[in-house]
Amino acid sequence: MQQNEWLPLFPLKTVLFPQGVLPLRVFETRYVDMVRECMKRDQPFGVVLIRSGLEVGAAAEPEEVGTLAHIRSWDVPQLGMMMLQTEGGARFRILESRVLQDQRLEARVAMLPADAVQPPDALHVQCATALKTVIDNIERQGRNEQGGDFISPFSQPFRLDSAGWIANRWCELLPIPLKARQKLLELDDAQSRLAVVHQFLQQHGIV
Repeated sequence: MQQNEWLPLFPLKTVLFPQGVLPLRVFETRYVDMVRECMKRDQPFGVVLIRSGLEVGAAAEPEEVGTLAHIRSWDVPQLGMMMLQTEGGARFRILESRVLQDQRLEARVAMLPADAVQPPDALHVQCATALKTVIDNIERQGRNEQGGDFISPFSQPFRLDSAGWIANRWCELLPIPLKARQKLLELDDAQSRLAVVHQFLQQHGIV
């Protein structure tokens, strides 16, 4: 993504993390048009948490840091509605934004660095072990209840060797406020993000 390009933004009441799975039901005409254009160009759009405003109507004010959303699959169950399966890519910071005539947002962005790979330490191993148990339970329950219709809420491959991947999945799972999730997304150091997660897990007797 070049800084001089305008990235279409989808402001939502959610925080998307890299390698996170985000299903979307798109029905507003402006966003259906945006998605179709992204698909035509084979490009992602940016998911940003709404700082103020609503998901529908006038353009909302977004947080400064968001995540690219890559469209992995789509369906049109009825006229004027699209069902998407998206996956989080790289993080970005908004440098400049503009509101289009149809109240869609676009931004020029700077891409943020990917999480550095570091050798696992004891904290990493504890968080990874607990996460694998949670993922296994969620997937087992989903398959038991939905059978062949079950769609995993986790993208493959599982990266239990990556502090960033582990921290990001916990950030999606933990019952924390959206603002706290956003602050975790903004941390450039995966180890710092994982340390916050580990503290939460310790306080709640999970590790």
